[in-house]
Amino acid sequence: MTDKYCPSGEVKKLEIKLWNLKVRDNNIPAYTNRFQELALICTKFVSNETEKVDKYISVLPNNIYGNVKSSKPKTLDETIKLANDLMDQKLHTYAERKSDSKRKADDISRNNQQPFKR
Repeated sequence: MTDKYCPSGEVKKLEIKLWNLKVRDNNIPAYTNRFQELALICTKFVSNETEKVDKYISVLPNNIYGNVKSSKPKTLDETIKLANDLMDQKLHTYAERKSDSKRKADDISRNNQQPFKR
């Protein structure tokens, strides 16, 4: 269908965009939406489910790439769900660590204060 209704030059540009697509700021949902849009048009570039899964995984951030790759997901939907779940866990853990270290810093500064002098 894209062969019939889309100019080949435009499809080529979209294939290049798909090839260069990256995850920015750990925003997996935005990456997923754009990936799915481009994959619908660039059917020759990602012609089957395995190619879609491999391309999707190939640019995931390092902090979840290994876990997603090693689970060997079979479908793109399974891959997307796994990537979203793992990123949510990572971001939640990061936020917890950050708040714990802030609490510790606040406790240390309170303990180091000079007693009030009259």
